Amino acid sequence: MNEPLVLGIETSCDETAVGIVRGRTLLANIISSSVSEHARFGGVVPEIASRAHLESMQGVLHQALHMAGIRLKDIDGVAVTAGPGLIGALLVGTSSASAISLALDKPLYGVNHLAAHIAVDGLENGDISEPCLALLVSGGHTSLLQVNDLVRDIQPLGSTIDDAAGEAFDKIARILDLDFPGGPSIDREAKAGDPDAIAFPRGLTSGTDGEHKFDFSFSGLKTAVARYLEKTPLYVRADVAASFQEAVVDVLVAKTIEAARSTGIESVVIAGGVAANSRLREWAQKRCADAGLTLRIPKAGLCTDNGAMVAALGAYAMERGATPSDPALEALSSVGVGQILWG
Repeated sequence: MNEPLVLGIETSCDETAVGIVRGRTLLANIISSSVSEHARFGGVVPEIASRAHLESMQGVLHQALHMAGIRLKDIDGVAVTAGPGLIGALLVGTSSASAISLALDKPLYGVNHLAAHIAVDGLENGDISEPCLALLVSGGHTSLLQVNDLVRDIQPLGSTIDDAAGEAFDKIARILDLDFPGGPSIDREAKAGDPDAIAFPRGLTSGTDGEHKFDFSFSGLKTAVARYLEKTPLYVRADVAASFQEAVVDVLVAKTIEAARSTGIESVVIAGGVAANSRLREWAQKRCADAGLTLRIPKAGLCTDNGAMVAALGAYAMERGATPSDPALEALSSVGVGQILWG
């Protein structure tokens, strides 16, 4: 199908989001976040997130339709995050999408949240080069992926063996008494600090970790930061934030470039919430250019969870003739990035 008009619904965590695309053209992207309701707990509370999705869904949907200048019956298909994510939150989205699909007799596509983070780059930079190498960095996932076909063939090359990068940012931000979520808070604090002030460790980069060549580990770094703070009561918070951030970014970029060299792939996409980090974007641009790699990163507003990314992957699926999902679509709290969720 040429340039399908697709409605995308995202409710995997704490954002209720609806996006509308026509092919690679973004028409609307409305997000209602419940992050302020979770902040006092220092993390996302599943029950609060689910309730917020129920309360926000109808309003967000109407805003998106208004922004796009269309009626609900105009859409060609419905895409929804079916996993991974918080099960209660996912069920709000899948139930809403299934109802719309059945009422309008439009095809339904349950998409993989992780693959959708990669697909959103097509809305800003045009069709994704395939194969490409994707670094997916978010609150719950840190993975290196070989994307042979965005709709049918994504092969994991490496992933985190403990904390994801986003989790590490949240935990260190809490120790440093910075606001939740930790990624943006540390990014802001680090701007006033010296990234070379403290030599924090770079996990799984010793050269002796053969079986974990493209895997990530941030638990040792997290422990090193905590011990440094215990031993240094007069620490400079900005220096700690900058040095911690530098350690994370250094590992992410170094392993991405090594994976590109190993596979021979010259196109790199960095996606996910942590891709909004200014230091990661800066270092990735410089070091990929030095390595002769083409780098694509969506604008910061499209890196965090949103409905546009879901609609974008739904559009790819429709264009490439993927079989629609069953209307009784199952929500899956745990699913691998390479697992295809539609028919």
